[in-house]
Amino acid sequence: MALRNHSTVTEFILLGLSADPKIEALLFMLFLGIYLLTVMGNLMLLLVIRVDSHLHTPMYFFLSHLSFVDVCFSSVTVPKMLENLLSQKKTISARGCLAQTFFIFFSGGTESCLLSAMAYDRYAAICHPLFYCQVMSKQRCVELVLGSWSLGFLDAFINVLLAVKMDFCDAFIIPHYSCELPSILHLSCSDVSTNFIVMFCSTIPHALITLLSVFFSYAYIIFTILSITSTSGRSKAFSTCSSHFTAVILFYGSALLRYLMPTSGSPQELVFSVQYGVIIPMLNPLIYSLKNKEVKAALRRTVGNYLQSFQWKNKER
Repeated sequence: MALRNHSTVTEFILLGLSADPKIEALLFMLFLGIYLLTVMGNLMLLLVIRVDSHLHTPMYFFLSHLSFVDVCFSSVTVPKMLENLLSQKKTISARGCLAQTFFIFFSGGTESCLLSAMAYDRYAAICHPLFYCQVMSKQRCVELVLGSWSLGFLDAFINVLLAVKMDFCDAFIIPHYSCELPSILHLSCSDVSTNFIVMFCSTIPHALITLLSVFFSYAYIIFTILSITSTSGRSKAFSTCSSHFTAVILFYGSALLRYLMPTSGSPQELVFSVQYGVIIPMLNPLIYSLKNKEVKAALRRTVGNYLQSFQWKNKER
């Protein structure tokens, strides 16, 4: 893509979400607020998990990586979107577009694997509580996280490596706010059949395997919860996985609908992209903090410790 001499396109135009200046101003304020909440919320969750020893467990180890991925995922597209909302020249360089495609693939693929690993962790905690420490050992957790990052990188590397070889002659307008691979393939004037085959052969199995692992984990979890006789025990077991289940439904639902939908720049396509690429990274820290008693307690302890430390420093002065 613009890396070979016979390719005439050196930049693309991102049509974005609207062409109306008044609406663009409102969208800028909206997405700036969302982006700031995303960064602050996920960084706060990372800080709380790091400093509070009560959260040094496998579930929160995965959650800390998920928070970091969400910051990266949102930062790949939203800053450029905000820039284009204020600019009359809504362009992105060919190399910048390629880099954005790579990191969207990398972040999205890693997040799906992490959600799958977290589902496995909940399965081990609820269905095999006596063997939980052996099943989710520190080594196993590190292996699952490294595997998640590696698979995300491999998917992105293979697909973008093929995208480098594409030619763009006259078509350079992307009916989107970011450079997602389906939109780029649609514009190429070279043969992209191999690109489509590789994209489906890498992303569909990746998505299906992670989704199926989540499905079977929760099938066993639900069966185990229903077999618990006490109402309080059932409620406690459900509360430990409800946050993660909510995050899984939101992410997989919007991502699968986006990538299974034909590329056309339709409003529905843009809505699904905004949902999984912008909204969900903001919602994840809210879901895990508002619906999780351990996180809320850890947040209170962390804030209390910092306030206490601040008061002692003021007294010393």
